[in-house]
Amino acid sequence: MPKIVLIGYRATGKSTVGRLLAENLGLPFIDLDQYLVQKMGRSIREVIAEKGWAYFRAREKEALLEMASRGPMVLACGGGAVLHEEEFTFLKKGTLVVWLSAQPETIAERLSRDSSTKENRPSLTGKNIFEEIKEVLISRLPLYRKFADLIIETDQQSPEEVVERIMEHL
Repeated sequence: MPKIVLIGYRATGKSTVGRLLAENLGLPFIDLDQYLVQKMGRSIREVIAEKGWAYFRAREKEALLEMASRGPMVLACGGGAVLHEEEFTFLKKGTLVVWLSAQPETIAERLSRDSSTKENRPSLTGKNIFEEIKEVLISRLPLYRKFADLIIETDQQSPEEVVERIMEHL
């Protein structure tokens, strides 16, 4: 069984799908952002407020390398994990990378419904949510495409349907 890595923008379903997929496959599940929160002892928002994005991205890079050395699992990456191209290339070896994709309107709607957004998802640009989504997605789309072995649109699919698609691919 390969390591399965889920990538994509915020609120595309990586954590929810990852948990369900790991349960179906009998594999451990790791949410990289939650792993970092535990390791750093404070929320991502707090870490970024205290030490900045560069510090957080450096810890994220270290965590990606650590995950690369582990055995089979389902790993839900933070939306920006693909920015670490060298480390992600290393992580990708022997791994199925699934890009969970959604339209900006779907992402904005999901983020606005999620009560944990303010606590767990600090702004990346300081712009309004829809402008931020469009701007950041434009810069990340080439990286998501580069690393993805399988692309699944999550706009109109339930997490269970997304898991079913991944299971069919396996």
